[in-house]
Amino acid sequence: MSTGKMTGTEQAGLTGQLSVVTTATDGIRVLSLAGEIDHHTGDTLRQALDASDVPRPRVVVDMRQVTFMDSSGINIFLAAHRALSEAGGWLRLAAIGESVMRTIRLVGVDAVIDCHETLRQALTD
Repeated sequence: MSTGKMTGTEQAGLTGQLSVVTTATDGIRVLSLAGEIDHHTGDTLRQALDASDVPRPRVVVDMRQVTFMDSSGINIFLAAHRALSEAGGWLRLAAIGESVMRTIRLVGVDAVIDCHETLRQALTD
């Protein structure tokens, strides 16, 4: 069963905006992102990834609607991966668009954080 709440901004299509919809599926927190991840929107992402109140947190980030990500996003994801792993959980990225995936591969994030082609794969692997 999924539950949802909207955080961030509601109009992700505008330049410099990021929306985050948080749901849960089988005890896994699913963050569906839309918009751009950069230094202007980083705090929204950082807050959404914070699972310090959950034992053994498992988080999947659905990135199919992310249109841009700079080094701010890379750093936020790496810090979240470390924090979730230290808490006995994990972080997975799913449905990453071609331009964002190019950035992820270029800096080697895909060698550190599990990246999956689809949300379904990220939830079941």
